[in-house]
Amino acid sequence: MTTKKLSNAKAKAKQDDELRSEYRFDYSKAKPNRFADRTRPGSLAVLLDPDVAEVFTGPEAVNAVLRALMATMPAARARTARRS
Repeated sequence: MTTKKLSNAKAKAKQDDELRSEYRFDYSKAKPNRFADRTRPGSLAVLLDPDVAEVFTGPEAVNAVLRALMATMPAARARTARRS
């Protein structure tokens, strides 16, 4: 009875190690990231909600508004002091 339990446990462990077919990926069909050239070191990609994306159609518009908002914010030292 003990050996039968062990053999079932081994069989179950072997099944758990195998990936399902939907998780197997054929890397030979992969394509390079066509957007990789657009990113610059230190940049951050952000996903805009659809209603915001209707107004801000490009990175220039978004950056201009965020820079204007940053100018109205308190100095960086004051912000870091409050977080501590």
